[in-house]
Amino acid sequence: MGVLNLYGQRIAGLRKELRMTQVRLAEYLGISQQHMQSFEAGRRKVSASMLPKLLRQVEQVALLPKAKQKFVSEMLETVIQQASH
Repeated sequence: MGVLNLYGQRIAGLRKELRMTQVRLAEYLGISQQHMQSFEAGRRKVSASMLPKLLRQVEQVALLPKAKQKFVSEMLETVIQQASH
């Protein structure tokens, strides 16, 4: 298994722990859902500058208690919805 697959699996696993969709995470990062899916599948390389930030943010939220994770997720959803209008 390649490094891209390992990073992609880690991103997908953390995203799923947060009950966050690919669409929501992609919007948060300012990329398309297809781009996000390619990262998780290991078909596309996450830029070196984006990876540490992405992993750090998702890991930090994953360490929060479930209630706070839900709060962060709902807050992100609200911000994303506001930004799309």
